[in-house]
Amino acid sequence: MMNARKLLFVTLSLALLAPAAAQAGEVRNREVRQENRIYQGVQNGSLSRGEYDRLQGREAQINAQRRYDLAHDGGHLTPSQYGRLNREENRLSGSIYADKHDTTGHP
Repeated sequence: MMNARKLLFVTLSLALLAPAAAQAGEVRNREVRQENRIYQGVQNGSLSRGEYDRLQGREAQINAQRRYDLAHDGGHLTPSQYGRLNREENRLSGSIYADKHDTTGHP
């Protein structure tokens, strides 16, 4: 598992690289908050290693899509891109909650 120093370094590094565009920055800030929720679940034992790996993988996919969208649309997200990323983050947020509280029905 990642130690606290490594997570802090990664989180701060990614936050410094956040794009200037407001919507892209909002998406990136949410990604960081959700990564922290995932890490806290590992630290307090409410997430298993498998849950951690699955949730981090989904977060990485969202991050990759955001970067792709920004690179191919002049550094800005279109309203539809922003909406899609937001829906994905909403689904992931529900999964984080469900996994941390051991509920069924992952979104």
